[in-house]
Amino acid sequence: MATSSIFAKIKISDPKKAAAFIDALAASEDKPERKPSVQGKFLLTDRNDIRKFMEKRFPDNG
Repeated sequence: MATSSIFAKIKISDPKKAAAFIDALAASEDKPERKPSVQGKFLLTDRNDIRKFMEKRFPDNG
């Protein structure tokens, strides 16, 4: 999603829909932040390790 989408203008004329939208925003504040399932960075620098990884990822190209 593009970052510019957060600047979209919103026009809500129905009071019930406006209240539901505000409730949804408030509920989203209470949710805990998502944490990545893998900690740290995984970096391959050895040519042979990179080849092995790419062979596993794209087995038809070998």
